[in-house]
Amino acid sequence: MSVALVRPSRPPLAASRRRRTLALAVITTLVATLLAAVQAAPAQAAPVLLSQGSTVTASSQENGGTAAGNAVDGDGGTRWSSASADPQWIRIDLGSPATLSRVELAWEAAHAKSYRIELSTNGNDWTTAYSTTTSAGGNETLTVSGDARYVRLTGTERATGYGYSLWEFKVFGTRGGGGPEIPGNAQIGFYTQIAGLGLNPNATTFNGDVTVDAGWFNGNATQNFWRSAENLTLNPVNGTNRWAVSQAAPFRRMHVKGGLNLAPDGYGWASGGYIADSKIDGTVGPYSQQQWYTRDSSVGGWTNAVWNMTFSGVQGAPAASYPTPPYTTLDTTPISREKPFLYLDGNEYKVFVPAKRVNARGVSWDGGTQPGESIPLNRFYVVKQGATAATINAALAQGLNLLFTPGVYHIDQTINVNRANTVVLGLGLATIIPDNGVTAMKVADVDGVKLAGFLIDAGPVNSPTLLEVGPQGASADHSANPTSLQDVFVRIGGAGPGKATTSIVVNSDDTIIDHTWVWRADHGEGWGWETNRADYGVRVNGDDVLATGLFVEHFNKYDVEWYGERGRTIFFQNEKAYDAPNQAAIQNGATKGYAAYRVDDSVEQHEGWGMGSYCYYNVDPTIVQEHGFKAPVKPGVKFHNLLVVSLGGNGQYQHVINNIGSPTSGTSTIPSTVTNFP
Repeated sequence: MSVALVRPSRPPLAASRRRRTLALAVITTLVATLLAAVQAAPAQAAPVLLSQGSTVTASSQENGGTAAGNAVDGDGGTRWSSASADPQWIRIDLGSPATLSRVELAWEAAHAKSYRIELSTNGNDWTTAYSTTTSAGGNETLTVSGDARYVRLTGTERATGYGYSLWEFKVFGTRGGGGPEIPGNAQIGFYTQIAGLGLNPNATTFNGDVTVDAGWFNGNATQNFWRSAENLTLNPVNGTNRWAVSQAAPFRRMHVKGGLNLAPDGYGWASGGYIADSKIDGTVGPYSQQQWYTRDSSVGGWTNAVWNMTFSGVQGAPAASYPTPPYTTLDTTPISREKPFLYLDGNEYKVFVPAKRVNARGVSWDGGTQPGESIPLNRFYVVKQGATAATINAALAQGLNLLFTPGVYHIDQTINVNRANTVVLGLGLATIIPDNGVTAMKVADVDGVKLAGFLIDAGPVNSPTLLEVGPQGASADHSANPTSLQDVFVRIGGAGPGKATTSIVVNSDDTIIDHTWVWRADHGEGWGWETNRADYGVRVNGDDVLATGLFVEHFNKYDVEWYGERGRTIFFQNEKAYDAPNQAAIQNGATKGYAAYRVDDSVEQHEGWGMGSYCYYNVDPTIVQEHGFKAPVKPGVKFHNLLVVSLGGNGQYQHVINNIGSPTSGTSTIPSTVTNFP
């Protein structure tokens, strides 16, 4: 089962001349949903490399540099070698059943004269698929057949006095496991969501790559916004999938049977991204990615860091080492709940709502389906083109949830979500535009509302707010069943004129903000210092609010303001407004500039990890920003691993937080960091 949710657009607008260029696609027509549900027998796919990055065990290893995993890492310069004794074995766990077609062996000089290739579905019972007593070593290609999850090479006689030594042990075939298989490659563009329709990522196997690259923009991936890949298993053709993105491009609930490359071909600029609830069997290579956040996942390895790589609840994450290299690593995520998703149960569409997790580590779905609730589609109002705010509110009043199909929805009144546990799920980045200065959506102070997968685009008449979670003064305890925002994005200007005083206001306690990009445009159409005026990005008044993956950029004043107690943010990415005309335009009383992230002086407890603010004042490069972060100096207010960066010397920071931290200087794009505050 698979679903592709696609909304076409014009090509992105021409880029401005600046170091980190931004662009967006402009929607010109309303389009229908493409739902392709594959329910028939699996397609006949070409054999692919299945073994790279898989779990490997062996009877022995010669030394610390010749581990079994070296034989499946795709690197012809690393090897597994055994002790000098007979017999010896090396076993690959492919992770799920597959129909095998061939095995390729690359022996070192110390090869096997006699060996067997053995297959097993359960790891206990083995059948021989190939055997020889006359191997000459070197590179061998062996034809095999059979269904197996486990593949074992057992050496029975060595050709030399040394142990058995393999540069590479490759297994090819097609994936089985009961779900459909889809061959081919998918290039994921603007406003495109690709998602499996299974209850588990392993239910839908994509034999090929789901790719984002930046060849269209001369190798620069900083414009690769507004797209997603979700709920699929990938068998990359060459062993590594490329996902070179920046903001608003989540990689969720994915299983990659190989490696993952987060940089564009040619290693051009890439700036910011998000992985959650995903299993990457091989190594993740960020390369030129400047910052990234990975949550509740499993990785086979991680190669490097540029400015800010943050992990929470990630098995295989690198150890904390900020600032050299700049890894921020938390063993668990304090509170998380995965994003709701559409799936096909037989012939019936349903939406699965995963349960809340506490101190999560690793994916939620490994070993079977995770705890949660399945909601039949007949309990949803499926929002299609032509729907009005009045009809949407009438459906909500009847107790229905909302499923927005891809499209652009102009609303002339606020969408009011008043019932506990309501799900509002968008497909294909469905876009809501408030007309006449209304607030696009308000959520009552109730338990367990789930908002996910949609974009709010500000209208030309100023809205006081675009999204409100809870009314002013909200105080109910939602700790057992919090409201969550996941892949909820906000754009002000860029696709046309837009204004809003404050984008998102969170008044309800215990809210989870899990991956949002809140963006005041400084590029495209309908932008300018006053044209798309937007003073504040996100304001948090509720207590015990947790943000995991908070991206907020370019606001005229404060990007984030926090008034609630015991707030926590794990990973924050910010750029100050590029288009400030002069120093006076951003003057904040006696302070030069507004902080990117401000905790109010009244707050007693707050904590943040892995947080960065960057400036690129290209209109007036002489602008000075006092600091990126502002917070009261109190024992309960803590920050870990902060940085500020001046991009090419266009504007400068004097400090990192308050009056602490060295200034940025000159034209070098080198972060100034603070490891712990206070």
